[in-house]
Amino acid sequence: MLQTLVLRVGAVFGSSALAAIAGGAIVDVELWKAAAIAGIVAAAKVSEALLRAWYEDGVLSKEEVAEAFGKVKK
Repeated sequence: MLQTLVLRVGAVFGSSALAAIAGGAIVDVELWKAAAIAGIVAAAKVSEALLRAWYEDGVLSKEEVAEAFGKVKK
């Protein structure tokens, strides 16, 4: 499960970084800085949600992980 979480957080970082590159180009920010900031913020948001879920009972359920990554099953 840990490997899956690390890879998923990396994917969140990458997808957010790629999305920020265009925005950085528009406002004349160095591309690597825009990508790094967006990636770090997105990864931190997901990590915070995972840590809060774990803090409650010391266990991460599949539902809590899905919710942290923004996929809530109804």
